[in-house]
Amino acid sequence: MTRPVRKALALVSGGLDSMLAVRVIQEQGIHVEGINFFTGFCVEGHTHAIRNRDRNRRKRNNALWVAEQLGIRLHIEDVVEEYKEVLLYPRHGYGAHLNPCLDCKVFMVRKALEWIRGHGFDFIVTGEVIGQRPMSQRKDTLPVVARESGAGDLLLRPLCAQNLPPTLPEREGWVDRSALYDFSGRTRKPQMALARRFGIEDYAQPAGGCCFLTDAQYAVKLADLWRHRPSRDYGLDDILLLKVGRHIRPAPHFKVIVARDEGEGRYLGGYRRQLPLLETLSCPGPTALVDGDPDPADLELAARIVARYGKGRDLAQVEIGLGHPQGGERRLRVAPLRPHEIPADWLL
Repeated sequence: MTRPVRKALALVSGGLDSMLAVRVIQEQGIHVEGINFFTGFCVEGHTHAIRNRDRNRRKRNNALWVAEQLGIRLHIEDVVEEYKEVLLYPRHGYGAHLNPCLDCKVFMVRKALEWIRGHGFDFIVTGEVIGQRPMSQRKDTLPVVARESGAGDLLLRPLCAQNLPPTLPEREGWVDRSALYDFSGRTRKPQMALARRFGIEDYAQPAGGCCFLTDAQYAVKLADLWRHRPSRDYGLDDILLLKVGRHIRPAPHFKVIVARDEGEGRYLGGYRRQLPLLETLSCPGPTALVDGDPDPADLELAARIVARYGKGRDLAQVEIGLGHPQGGERRLRVAPLRPHEIPADWLL
């Protein structure tokens, strides 16, 4: 009798670990498809595509690129709204910044479990390695992910499986445990060696983070956003705008987002129908948005801040265009703020 082909769903972030985990399982003749959960906080594909300084960097969605290299189908699931509960109320708390890594992994494995139950797949694969991440990939937290997600021993981690109890796919003989690995610790040398064995030469930076929530500067801006709103909430536009520009808060009720280059200026310009937009007219200078509830005096101060970051910073006056979301535009002639007039606690 022909043995049925088993089917696995792999969490694919776009990094080297998930790429290798898929390849290890593929080598055993198992059908693998990938899933990638879009929370809005992913690093790649946003700032790299916007900023001038990143113009020559390869712009790709690494998860899609990995799926293409491995020849697997990738399912991209939008979980922006569902993920709010994870970020706002993490049962296991935050990491060094605002990263709820353990709750995040539980959430994603739980979503993957729902998916395999609805699509007739047999088990779940991740690229986790014991000791690699300080919060979610410790020997004591890996069982937490399996237990709280409900996946139990349907969750297989091929890169460190030999350091863990056998899972159902191993016990049932769907997967040959002896062909799995015992990687551990923060070093990526074993993964890079395995990549060479598989003939994989191009992959995302192995030690790079994939989530803005682990970034200290981003976390400061997100905490500031929550602190100055009636409720601790956010939308996708908030997530994206926190990734762009200098964020300057002169007062609790408004802040200014100043583009750092042309690319960011064009991006911020796309929000002209949602927020007041400031553009430098009389000399080269940045574009900026004003977020919050500014009054006319606040908008003039915002214009002076924008003038400070343009080529006219040393002039007596600079002309700034102010566009309103409801339509209409006026011109302001303002004296640029001097560096000492921008206190350090305004800068996020």
